Amino acid sequence: MIKYIVKRLGIAVVMILGVTMIIFCIIRMQPGNPFLHMVQADTNAEFMEAKLREIGYYDPLPIQYGKWLLRTLHFDLGYSIQYNAPVSGLILDRFSNTVVLATSSFLVSMVVAIAVGVFSALHPNTKSDYVITILSFICVSIPVFFFGLLLIKIFGYDLKILPFSGIETLGTHYTGAQRVLDIGKHLILPMTASAMTQTATLIRYTRASLMETVSEGYIDTAMAKGLTRKRAIIKHGMKNAKISIISVLCNKIPDLLSGALIVETVFVWPGLGQLNYQAILQQDYPLIMGITLLIAVIVIICNLLADILYMIVDPRIRYEAEK
Repeated sequence: MIKYIVKRLGIAVVMILGVTMIIFCIIRMQPGNPFLHMVQADTNAEFMEAKLREIGYYDPLPIQYGKWLLRTLHFDLGYSIQYNAPVSGLILDRFSNTVVLATSSFLVSMVVAIAVGVFSALHPNTKSDYVITILSFICVSIPVFFFGLLLIKIFGYDLKILPFSGIETLGTHYTGAQRVLDIGKHLILPMTASAMTQTATLIRYTRASLMETVSEGYIDTAMAKGLTRKRAIIKHGMKNAKISIISVLCNKIPDLLSGALIVETVFVWPGLGQLNYQAILQQDYPLIMGITLLIAVIVIICNLLADILYMIVDPRIRYEAEK
């Protein structure tokens, strides 16, 4: 087991190094000078060139990458061109807001999807199953920004029962439970928009994974021993469906973080997504690289977590790992 985990950790480290190379090269090879918006239009061109050479802007890519990687290993992601502040500090300030949105969306989508997916698998080819299938396909087909705007119109403008912008009410200084309640109200709409597509996808995966187990011989054996079909599927079928469900759940976590750009922009939620969008508009290369690197590392960690969970829930994988 330890050997298996160490091997996976080694693969994850190699992947992270490869990702850093790709991110750095793609960002640095983008056209345009990211420093132009920081100076006046009449700034002397020769002075600008001298400053760019001074900071190593024209150094070969391998040298630039080596300097950036060395700083990154010391948790120094450089300074934001737009905000003139440490990138690590900006990411840390916004990361907690994105985690709140992503975690709440993930929990809602996981609970709803597994419950509805199991119900759909237990009642195949019924009216309720058809309704769930149709609604799932509709939710997957609707772009998240359109659904977000629809929620804003209905609950924000028409009914005026939920706030739809920011994370807290402007002009208020709530503390304690009042502040938590205020943030919770602001969280409802972006959380719903973010969870919608994820829930629909998870429902289909859960149903498909359980339906594969229904035709297996051990389900008939369990029923022959006195279990009802429903209890046989839940008790024995879920054990074999767990691997597929774990794989999808672990892959959905980075999807929520990367998809936060659209949701946070629509709802003006002050998280990493909105920060990344502003950095792209301003060609803030250090900030873009810092955020992209963080998301890439989270994706790799989630894949590593999925591999470890496979070994825990599936004795066959654990047996192969111990060889």
